[in-house]
This record gives sequence, structure tokens and C-alpha cells, in this order.
Amino acid sequence: LRSCSPGRARRTNASRRNGLVARFGDIYAEERLDAETLLRTYVSDMEMVRRIIYIAAVESFHAAKMAYRQFKIRVRETLSLGHSGPESLEDAVLDYIVRHEDLYDVQASVNEVIRSMNINPKISFPPEIDFIVISTLIRELCRVAFSMQTLIPPLDIAFSTDGELFSETKYHRSLDSDFTAVLVAYHVWPALMENDVVILKGEAVTKR
Repeated sequence: LRSCSPGRARRTNASRRNGLVARFGDIYAEERLDAETLLRTYVSDMEMVRRIIYIAAVESFHAAKMAYRQFKIRVRETLSLGHSGPESLEDAVLDYIVRHEDLYDVQASVNEVIRSMNINPKISFPPEIDFIVISTLIRELCRVAFSMQTLIPPLDIAFSTDGELFSETKYHRSLDSDFTAVLVAYHVWPALMENDVVILKGEAVTKR
């Protein structure tokens, strides 16, 4: 193991949080649209394209959080053998992870996301094409989701279901929505949450 810097994670928490929130917004504005354009060359149904991207985002957060938990366990086991302070073991573990996020095997998470998407009953794809075509989007989402787990408190995306009551605090309506409808037909992008409070709205389509 490389050396770690005591207190680094807590000292840099606010600036890292701001950077990650901004990056999540950038992914929505840039990589998401690039993935949308790419998928439209294979899938004519815009709703299916949006569902694919949304599920990619949800699965990316799930895979990154699982990877973070496993990574943290390994680091804690290693550091506990020789830890003597002055900071707590938990702080030492977090400091190490923040300094060495490059050790996160993001490709393993990308592969896990694609496996999950291949068996998801809500989305379909031409059999000759693989979801790997949007691996750039998935990789960036996994990276930002992993980094968000190092924050105090960590950031996560909102839980959602098709047919849920539309929430003005959680989502913007897509322009092709029925603005009088009260139920979500499907989601375009997840809302970003901190301690169950929305800090960045997602996007959803409402229809009657």
C-alpha cells in the first residue's frame, strides 16, 4: 500500500462534492446526449433510447457502490494491521481511497453494468449490437458514482418506478410530456440526492 495523508478526505470534502455535482450535470448535458445520438442509429424508438440510457445510469451507480464497498473492506483490512493513529481507522481508510481512486477497477464495473442491462426486461437492443456502444457514458457514470461514495455524506441517485407520482422537486418534465399528467410514464435521467434531499433534479416524461 502507498502512504496516505491524514484528514485529506474531510479537508477536501466540500470542494470534491462541488466538483462531482458539476460533473454529474456535465454528463447529463454531454455524454448522455452523445449516447442518445449513437443509440438512435440502432434504435428508432426514442422512448427505448431514453430507457436504455436511464437504466445505464441506475446500473452504473449500483455497480460503483458495490465496487466501493468491496474496495473499502480490502483497504480497511490492510490498514488495520498497522494502524496507530492519530486519525481514526475509518478516516485513514477514506483518506487512502480518496488519494488512490485510480486503483478502482472501473472496467469491471462497466462489464457488470452491461451484463445487468443485457438481462433487463424493460429494454431491448438489436441482437447484432451490444450495449458496449455506450460504454463511454457508463464508464463516466461509474467513475463519478464511485467518487461520490467517498463524500461525507455520500451522494446517490433517487429511487424511482414507472407510474410513480410526478414530483416537481425531483424532476423536470421532458418537453414532449403531457404537462397535465400527474404520473411518470418513464424516466430520462435520475435525480441526485444527499441525505434524501434533492440537490440536482432529474428528468422524466409524464403521459396520461
